[in-house]
Order: sequence, then C-alpha cells, then structure tokens
Amino acid sequence: MTGPRPGRGATASAVVALAALTGIVSTPVWVRAVGVGVLSGTVPVEVRGAVAAPAVPAAALVLAAAGVAVLLAGRVGRWLVVAAMAASALTVAWSVVALLADPVPVARAAAAEATGVDRIVGDVVVTAWPWVAGVVSLVVLAFAVVLARVARRWPEPSRRHEARGHPSDPPASPDAHADWDALTRGDDPT
Repeated sequence: MTGPRPGRGATASAVVALAALTGIVSTPVWVRAVGVGVLSGTVPVEVRGAVAAPAVPAAALVLAAAGVAVLLAGRVGRWLVVAAMAASALTVAWSVVALLADPVPVARAAAAEATGVDRIVGDVVVTAWPWVAGVVSLVVLAFAVVLARVARRWPEPSRRHEARGHPSDPPASPDAHADWDALTRGDDPT
C-alpha cells in the first residue's frame, strides 16, 4: 500500500525551500587565512561561500526557477525540472569538492584583494560550511530522484489560460440570435 503522493504545490514549496537552503549555506565564511602585505602587515582573511564557490548561489537560483516550473510544467517540462535540479545538485557538489581539494587559490585571491599581495602565512582553514553545502547538494539530488518517480503520476496542468484561437483567424460570422442573446444578458456584441 502506498501513502499519499505529494501534489504540485507541496513539491514546488519543497524545491523552493531547497533553493533557499542552498543559497543560505553559501553566505557564511567557508575559508579563513592570514594574508601578509608590505604596508598592512598581517591581515585576517575570510572568504564567504558565494565568493569561494560562486556556482553555489547560481545553482540556488536555478533551483528556485525549477520550483516555480514544477507548478507549470507538462509531461516534458517535468523531466526538464528534474534535470535542472540534478544539474544544480551536481554543480554544488563539484564546487565543494573543488574547494576542499585546494582552498589555497581562493585564500590567495582574497589576500590579494585585502592586502594587494597574494601571499598568505600559516594554514588555510576550511570551515564546516562547504561540508554542509555538500550534504545539501545530496539532499537536492535525492529529491530530484523522488520527483522523477512521483511526477509521472501527476495530471497535466490546466489549459484554461491558453488562447482559444489565433489572432489571424477570421472573426466568426455574425449571428443575429447570438447578438440578441448577448444584449439580453447585458453584453454589447459590437
């Protein structure tokens, strides 16, 4: 026996929440170091996640768009949403792995901005936030897989806001009875 399936609204809300969470984990400090300048001496350097891994906030924006698209997507659009979510999750994961593999270039760039020299002293410290971002990317990827399974059973979105005819179609032939009926209802048929 299967439990209740989440609807489009709940799924869209979950995707937007994951987008917000992805954006939030890119705001704290990810890398700390100490830069050395000729005139400034030693300067503590802190690099926020959005600077250390600029693809993470971009992935958060893609996820937010995917959350809105869940509400509007048809059969093919659902698969595009799943693909966008998976690509966003993989982008975040790749950014985290690249940073964890070598945080020194990020620290040097920040030291150069702070002191004018890209020299750092001591160790480069990576905080826990890149690891948190990595976990969030795994959650997004898992949700994309769940969405791929659940979205197959959703009905097609409503067509009520689509145009009825093409603007170049000729107007309908005048019907005297329909015009009188329209006047009776209070509508002006002209």
